[in-house]
Amino acid sequence: MNERSLLHKGGPADGLVDYQEAAVVSRTLLKGPAGTVTAFALDAGQELSEHTAPFDALIFLLDGAAEVRISGVPHHLTVGDILLLPANAPHVVKAAARFKMILIMLRTQP
Repeated sequence: MNERSLLHKGGPADGLVDYQEAAVVSRTLLKGPAGTVTAFALDAGQELSEHTAPFDALIFLLDGAAEVRISGVPHHLTVGDILLLPANAPHVVKAAARFKMILIMLRTQP
């Protein structure tokens, strides 16, 4: 294993990104032709406004609790939950309380 391969050593994975007051913090862990892996920390009251993405994505909740609406349908996530965000489906991610997640964007090859 080389230095670039080790993204996080020891401790819980929620240590990949830190909370900041009244902010959304992101850290790109991996970016390549197959997709991206990004860690997010959202403080209470923050959100990722409604948008779509051209590829499927997975949310893996690391800390706290989140509300994710996909095409208007609410999903309440807690630690350890994994949710599929289908390609082209409008979605919004809200933090009633602070939370951390990993977002895995899966790019499909034409």
